[in-house]
Amino acid sequence: MAASAPPPDPLFLSFQAAVAGRYSLERELGRGGMGVVYLAREVRLDRPVAVKLLPPAQARDAALRERFLREARTAAKLSHPHIVPIFAVDEVGEFVFFAMAYVEGETLTDRVRARGPLPPAETARVLREVAWALAYAHAQGVIHRDVKPDNIMLEAATGRTLVADFGIAGLVTGAAGLDGGEIIGTPEFMSPEQALGERVDGRSDLYALGIVGYFALAGRLPFQAEKATEVLARQVTDRPASLAAAADGAPRKLVHAIERCLAKDPADRPQKGEDLAEQFGLALERRAEVPVALRVFVRRHQQLGGGFAILYLWVLGLASGLIGTATNAFYGWTAFVLGSTVAPVGMLFYEARRIAKGGFGPDDVALGFHEELERGREERAFEYGTRPSRYEWAVRLISAGGLGTAALCAILEATGTFPPYALSGLLGWSATIGIGTGVLALARLQRRRDITGAFWHWFWKSRVGRWLFREAARYLPKRALGPAPTHRPTELALGMAADRLFEELPRETRRQLRELPDVVRRLEGDAQKMRRRLELLQDALGEPGARGREPGDRVLAERRDRLVEELRGERDLVQKRLADAVAALETIRLNLLRLHAGTGSVQRVTTDLGLAREVAEEVDRLLAAGKELEEELGA
Repeated sequence: MAASAPPPDPLFLSFQAAVAGRYSLERELGRGGMGVVYLAREVRLDRPVAVKLLPPAQARDAALRERFLREARTAAKLSHPHIVPIFAVDEVGEFVFFAMAYVEGETLTDRVRARGPLPPAETARVLREVAWALAYAHAQGVIHRDVKPDNIMLEAATGRTLVADFGIAGLVTGAAGLDGGEIIGTPEFMSPEQALGERVDGRSDLYALGIVGYFALAGRLPFQAEKATEVLARQVTDRPASLAAAADGAPRKLVHAIERCLAKDPADRPQKGEDLAEQFGLALERRAEVPVALRVFVRRHQQLGGGFAILYLWVLGLASGLIGTATNAFYGWTAFVLGSTVAPVGMLFYEARRIAKGGFGPDDVALGFHEELERGREERAFEYGTRPSRYEWAVRLISAGGLGTAALCAILEATGTFPPYALSGLLGWSATIGIGTGVLALARLQRRRDITGAFWHWFWKSRVGRWLFREAARYLPKRALGPAPTHRPTELALGMAADRLFEELPRETRRQLRELPDVVRRLEGDAQKMRRRLELLQDALGEPGARGREPGDRVLAERRDRLVEELRGERDLVQKRLADAVAALETIRLNLLRLHAGTGSVQRVTTDLGLAREVAEEVDRLLAAGKELEEELGA
């Protein structure tokens, strides 16, 4: 006998009867403390809508009923691409409800629970879109009061983020699961001022958005406890665990923007949704596009990873052994040495010459590897994590055991402990296992950390890499025009231009100005350090801890205020030193152009090189002082 279907929900039947002719209810979408949500079709316009019904028990409260209708109608006036629109707010008999657009997709909660934390770039995009929506609502005088992942929808077709329940979600008595009193919000996403029952404004929504960002990026909440009262107490008193540690590999700008939202004092948070959206936008800034030729060069080198190198040396060793066996040991060792030195150098020479034909230099190559490393860091951390898996540890142990056994066998045979070739079988098998599993271990490590890219980035910036590049490009024909330098930072473009002009000078002039390339390299490095330092200072000045607010400790607050002022002074000085370093490079380039035009002198270039060295020394002193100040601020 077939099982009987579950009896219809009495609330569903009575509500459908009340709205018959206007809405046709299809099924229940969700149920919670704030009511029931049904998927329905609006009969007149024949479109799907989501109908949210205030629980009848709350609807019988005249004051709550009137407040619900008043604030729902206010929220219905909001019109924004990232806010779920409310089509109608109505009451029919004992039922109070509103109809809003049905979003085909999933909530942020469902997304994180089903597939884990969002990638940093997607997190920044979602948070920025929510911040835009909050900024618009706050400008209209509407505060959400219950910003949480359950109220953030991700549209399936477009990926667009939409916020639901403006001005409504926090109106339900006891929605947070507390006994007695009216709770405006949900404890896990409630700002300290909400938890204390104080008056709230838009900054309370931004605090909740910070917790949403923490949840999206780390996959867990910063404050959790068994009881809602304990969660509220932690919201007021506890500092959240470090997001940088909880979401290892997340971009620093994104982490700082989220952590700023979590400041206990509203004055220490971003003051407007627009400001917060701008910060999330900075975390989404696209990097300069690297030319196709450089991308191909970088990827070709990345394919020559540690696993490939081990396999190559293994095959080379076997081939050299066969040569030595067929002839004598000298020819075997000669083949191995040539194969492990001359062949790789020849390949690198060929690759350098090929990319140099396009007008690129070693700095361009180093920049290409740097951009690829930065681009891949987030994805690697998200997909493979930052720590070795159990499988990776097992492979490492097997590899170490195999190679250790092979080394021990070789030592025992070499010292005469065992007869010659007595352990050759064990040595061969253990070496094979050790090398084979070593390749697997390197492959797994390469997934988490681009060690190949990091090596080549270092190599092409080194003296050996620069020399190899210079020799490979020595006899190439001069190009009338180089590639468009839009992918290069200003200091790098100026430095490369100076290098090219220097190489085209007569030999005697180059001898007199032999220190010029080193000065140019130092200025390039100084300018790049200044840019990184400036970014760190701007981030530090944006953090809650750098705003000098420490309730209950006046001395510490005054000390932090003083340090913040020093940071601001250092920031201004760094900007000036960055401009000085770039200006020094520009001066060198202009002087070289004058030499080529016959209007300059070697003496003038030498004088300007001395001034450039002074700029570099000032930069070094500034960086050293900056580290001391940063350590003092963090104390």
